[in-house]
Parts: sequence; structure tokens; C-alpha cells
Amino acid sequence: MHLYRVRFSDKQRASKDAVWKVLCQQFFQRYVARDATVLELASGYGEFLRYIHAGRKIAIDLNPEAGSFLPPGTEFHLQSADDLSCIEGGSVDVCFSSNFFEHLPSKEVLDRVLKESLRVLRPGGAYVAMQPNLRYAPGEYWDYYDHVLPLTHLSCREAFEKAGFEIQELIDRFVPFSTSSRLPQHPALVRLYLAFPPAWRILGRQFVIVGRKPVA
Repeated sequence: MHLYRVRFSDKQRASKDAVWKVLCQQFFQRYVARDATVLELASGYGEFLRYIHAGRKIAIDLNPEAGSFLPPGTEFHLQSADDLSCIEGGSVDVCFSSNFFEHLPSKEVLDRVLKESLRVLRPGGAYVAMQPNLRYAPGEYWDYYDHVLPLTHLSCREAFEKAGFEIQELIDRFVPFSTSSRLPQHPALVRLYLAFPPAWRILGRQFVIVGRKPVA
């Protein structure tokens, strides 16, 4: 049985979906032009691609079931994110991933993921990633059986820079650690939270990093 079937009930998945709708509308859409080509690595249940507006959507995941959750018209590749040979170099405007790097088996694999992402991005294109921050959730981080790679916002920044990215933005505290938390998750409350960044400094346990591919 896939671990996420155990971890998330139907009710929790519906709640996650509603949260992602607000996250895309109020935050992540700013990084994605409506005519852009966007690639999501480890697309999972497809929440990001379902609610982000883009001209072309591409998804990569190792779970064959992931393709069934994607919106119509999305290109799905059943493939590892450290081998993007199915995607032409310089053809993607934005790469995106959420809660992905911590599942990778080693830093060497993360290096390959970032190098491949840099290759497929056009010059000036961006990799936008949201990650649990080990610095602010040192216990919770290891409560998940499939969390392997320890990362803080600062170590992730070094990984991006090592791969050749220029760091455009780094938010060390953004949203709470998990949608499984007891914090209110009604869409209206999520909107209020996103509109009030001082709350991020109190409740945020995940970070957002935006790395740009150099133009020259």
C-alpha cells in the first residue's frame, strides 16, 4: 500500500486540496505567468497543478497513480526527478516542488535533481520550492517514516547555489509544518494568514526558496 494512503484520509486530502487552492491563488501564482510552461517534480495528488494557471503543465512522479490526479491536459512522466531526459533543455519557465527534497535518499541525488532542473529551465527561469524547515521543526521533521534528508533553509540555499542557481528569494518561515496540524485550515483563515506575514514568524515551519537560472 502506498504510504500516503495511510497518512491522509479522504477528509484530510480534501482539506489539503482546499488549502492548496488558496496557496496557489494568493501566493504561488505570482511566480508563474499564465502562458508559462511549468514543471512540477513529485506531483503527488496534483494540488499545485490543479490550481495554478499556466500555458503548459508537466508533472513528474514515481507513483503511477499520480497521473490520475492531474488536471486535463497535463503531461505526465512516470520518471525519477534526477533524470529529466524526457524534457528538452531550456524549455521550462518554472520548476516547482513541495515537500519533496526531504524524501530523497542522499544529497548526491538532490544535487542531480537540481542540476537537471537547471538544464530544463530557460535562462531566467525559476525553481520554486517549499520545504519543511528542520531548524524550526527539529522533532516533527522525523515523525514521518519517509523523511530521510535533513535540510534547513540555509543548507538548501547552499545546494541551490552549488547547482548554479542564483537565489532570488528565501523565506525561512512561511506556512505551518503540516496540513495535519490542529491549526484552522478553513480557506478564509488561510487567506487571512497569507495576508499577514507577521504570523508567519510565529507559526511558520516551512520555507520557500526561489532560485533563478542565470541569463548569461
